[in-house]
Amino acid sequence: MNKSKAVRTLIEYGILTIATLILVAGVYVFKFPNNFSFGGVTGIAVILGKVGTYSPGTYTFIINMALLLLGFLFLGRDFGLKTVYVSLLTSAGLSLAEKWFPMAGPLTTEPVLELIFAIVLPAFSSAILFNIGASGGGTDIMAMILRKYSSFNIGTALFVVDLFITFAACFVFDPQTGLFSFTGLMAKSLVIDTVIENINLCKYFTIICDRPKPICDFIIHDLGRSATVYKAEGAYEHHPKTVILTVMKRSQAVQLRNFVRRSEPTAFITITNSSEIIGKGFRGFN
Repeated sequence: MNKSKAVRTLIEYGILTIATLILVAGVYVFKFPNNFSFGGVTGIAVILGKVGTYSPGTYTFIINMALLLLGFLFLGRDFGLKTVYVSLLTSAGLSLAEKWFPMAGPLTTEPVLELIFAIVLPAFSSAILFNIGASGGGTDIMAMILRKYSSFNIGTALFVVDLFITFAACFVFDPQTGLFSFTGLMAKSLVIDTVIENINLCKYFTIICDRPKPICDFIIHDLGRSATVYKAEGAYEHHPKTVILTVMKRSQAVQLRNFVRRSEPTAFITITNSSEIIGKGFRGFN
């Protein structure tokens, strides 16, 4: 492993650790004390913690360990190392949190406020994990096994399982907790999709100008990006124009926009948001 790859791996696992700790905080502080059960292993653990003899953190640990074992048995080398790391860290984190920071009840007396944090923190964490090719383990491991050995619609299967867990909360706890859990189930995927989209958001520039060289030099030398340039002709006066196409991260986009306005005030610029840029310097390439 060369030095750059080692540094990149270290950074990735640092991000995984931070994201997992956010997940643990959201689940332990806001989900467990309020008995919110909107799917996944932690949702099952909340219900089992009520009807069983162990705490939700202990049940999370037991279920995750069993699923990891199934993953190794059925997936072998296809089983992701990052998912294993996150699953182990989540289980250990919840178990240690119960020992070091015991909670006798909810943090506040505002269940709606706590539901928001119980949704947003784990969803934010999951979005970060998905974005770097990992997951929180748990039911995702079952999805990987089903994908390999069956033709089931994985998304539908996981949603049905989550729906069943949420439905069970209405009987194990009370209608209010069940309704809060249904709200969490509906909002969870929406928050994850929104966070992923904002993490990957880039700005796509179309610049139509008369003097492309200063702009291209700024893009290449100052911003460290590249661009595609081609000749065009104005439809009204038939004057020759140059079109520059480039994609920037949001912080770079502000610099490019300000530079073009200063150096080429007659240029015509369109800026479009895009969250799916695949290519060198963006997603899909190292």
